[in-house]
Amino acid sequence: MIQFAWPWAFLLLIVPWLIYKFCPPALAAEEAALWVPNLSPFGETRHQQVQRKGRWQIPLALLCWLLLVGAAARPQWLGDPIELPVSGRDLLLAVDLSGSMQTKDFKLGNETVDRLTALKAVAGEFIQRRVGDRLGLILFGEKPYVQVPLTFDRHTVQQLLNESALGLAGERTSIGDAIGLAVKRLKAGEGKKQVLILLTDGANTAGQLAPLKAAELAAREGLKIYTIGIGADSMEVRSFFYRQTINPSADLDEKTLTAIAEKTGGRYFRARDTEQLAKIYAELDRLEPVVRDRDVYRPISELYFWPLAAALVGALLLILVPQLPSLSSRRRG
Repeated sequence: MIQFAWPWAFLLLIVPWLIYKFCPPALAAEEAALWVPNLSPFGETRHQQVQRKGRWQIPLALLCWLLLVGAAARPQWLGDPIELPVSGRDLLLAVDLSGSMQTKDFKLGNETVDRLTALKAVAGEFIQRRVGDRLGLILFGEKPYVQVPLTFDRHTVQQLLNESALGLAGERTSIGDAIGLAVKRLKAGEGKKQVLILLTDGANTAGQLAPLKAAELAAREGLKIYTIGIGADSMEVRSFFYRQTINPSADLDEKTLTAIAEKTGGRYFRARDTEQLAKIYAELDRLEPVVRDRDVYRPISELYFWPLAAALVGALLLILVPQLPSLSSRRRG
C-alpha cells in the first residue's frame, strides 16, 4: 500500500488559487498602459495570442504543481509485514576494579600482565560473540556503578571496558552491592532469562549488602549468576636477597562465590591463567538464548522521485515549447 510520510504538505495545493485570487494578473498590468484609437492596424493582440497558445499551459502548470506537492508529501510504498525473531538474553558483566586486580600473575603471549589486562583481552572477544544479547557493564570496587546500561551495541560495551582503570571504584570489594545493583537494573527487563557474570579476585570487604543475601534477592527475581574467581595459585616474588613463592589468591573467597552461583542456578568457575579464562567464556557461550516476542518489520520504499521527475519534465515543456516558433522563424530568416 502507499502512504504519505508528510501528508500535511497537501495544504500547499491551495497556493495557486490564493495567488490567482489576491494577486493582479501580470498581463493586465502590462497592457493597461497601452492606449490606441483603433485596433485594426494591430491585428491580433498579444493578449489574444497568449490566450490562444496558453490553453494547454495552465493545466500543465497546475499538474506540475500537483506533482511537486505530491513529492513533498513523501509518498512511500509500505511492504508486507515481516516477522523478525529476536533471540538472546539480558546479560550483565560485573567486573572487579579493586586494588588487588593489579597483581601481575597472568600472561598474554610472552608478557606478564595484571589480572584486569588479561580480563579485558579475553572478555573483549566474548563480548563480540554475543550477537543478539543485550549487554551491560557494571564496575565495582568499594561501590558499584553502571558503566554501560543494557544495549545491543557490543562495540561500546567493549570500548568502555577497555577504558576502565584499576582503583577507579576504590581499593576494596563490594560483591554484595554489585549483585544488588544488577538485580535493580535487570528487574524491569523484558527478557525471561537474565544473566549476571561476576568476576572478582577477592572477598567481600565493603558495601552494605551481604553477598548471600544479595544472591537470595537475585534468585527471587529470576537472575542467574555465574561467578568467576580469578588469580593464580602460585607466584614467584623476587627480592634483592632471595626468591619466594606465594599464593596471590589467598584472599579469594571461593566458598561464597560458589554459594552465590548455586543459590541462583548458576555455576562457579576458577580462572588461574589466561587459557582457563578463555575456556570459561567459551563455556558461557553455550548458555541457552532467550526467545522474546517477534518484532514486526514492514519494508518502506521511497517513491517521491517519480512525481518529482514528472514535475521536472512538465516544467521543461512549459519553458521550451513556447520558444519553438521563434527559434524556427530565426532559422528561416
